Amino acid sequence: MATASVRTLCAFSRPFFPLLSCRWGNFCNLVPRTHLRGSGRAYGTGGTGFRPRLWVGVPLRGGGRALRCAFLVGGGLGLCYTLRSSFQRQLAEQKCDEQNNQLKLTLYQYKTCPFCSKVRAFLDYHGLPYEIVEVNPIMRQEIKWSEYRKVPVVVLNGTVQINDSSVIISALKTYLISREKTISQIIVCYPELRSKNEKGKEVIEYSNKYWLMLTENESENLYPEKDSRKEEMKWRQWADDWLVHLISPNVYRTPSEALASFDYIVHEGKFGFLEGIFAKYMGASAMYFISKRLKYRHNLQDDVRQDLYKAVNQWVSAIGKKRKFMGGSQPNLADLAVYGVLRVMEGLQAFEDMMENTKVKTWYQSMEKAIQLHEGKM
Repeated sequence: MATASVRTLCAFSRPFFPLLSCRWGNFCNLVPRTHLRGSGRAYGTGGTGFRPRLWVGVPLRGGGRALRCAFLVGGGLGLCYTLRSSFQRQLAEQKCDEQNNQLKLTLYQYKTCPFCSKVRAFLDYHGLPYEIVEVNPIMRQEIKWSEYRKVPVVVLNGTVQINDSSVIISALKTYLISREKTISQIIVCYPELRSKNEKGKEVIEYSNKYWLMLTENESENLYPEKDSRKEEMKWRQWADDWLVHLISPNVYRTPSEALASFDYIVHEGKFGFLEGIFAKYMGASAMYFISKRLKYRHNLQDDVRQDLYKAVNQWVSAIGKKRKFMGGSQPNLADLAVYGVLRVMEGLQAFEDMMENTKVKTWYQSMEKAIQLHEGKM
């Protein structure tokens, strides 16, 4: 794909740079016949009689003229190549921006939802423009059109719906790398599976959701290191299956923390005045007790902070001392997933305690910077 693009650009640029197709014998005809004898004006210099030192020791007849001609030709070639390279780069960047702008993305979310935060981290890192629709968590009128009643949901160009945070990220990443496939062609590779849990409630899952649908060459370019693809998938799943379940028990650990958490949720979410008051006090009380049940369900310690610290330090140890991110010099999808989950605790006591009692701070700040600067823009 990249090779074809370069060929197209080179073919397109030829009419703008006819000098490159000239033969050597024709170059002299393009050089002004300027005479440098006596007190005449030197070519490309200042006033009468001024001559650059470059020409002082050079004979002004015969071979000197050829040398000057070669010098000017070389400079002209260099300028042409520079201009052509700049033109190609600008055209490629413009083409990339146009392709990205064709993605009209609408994200239906709860701002404080860790799964929604994962998707925002991905979109922001890759510099993809998107519109946010904040969903009222009580009435959910904003997604009444959808049979799938959870968030996040992404709608592409007003027609294609993608559900589940990991499917959204995998499908969009595949699209960014493999432009020959449409989103509709990609999402069929993540089929929906319906089943019932032990309580008889219907559960929806998606196959292959941590897998990118790439060709062998695309995979080798994206994952040059051995086992880096497996590592990314492992930690993306870890973020969904383990890390995310540590958030609620930690942010609702005590009555005061539960109240502070719901104060933040109401402030950032979409609530009416009475809904906000109800959600803040009743929600905080309910989640305080629910968090206790979650602690036992997931076999957490009495001090749930210790489980959070252990998990975060486990993540930092997996990155190691030689890598800035798990993806190396740039974040991969596992980095974005873990960052997105942890970010929802910002401003709360659990986040401050995590920063103070684990080794995650350097990585977290590097992630924050990479996302703010859209360093993954393709």
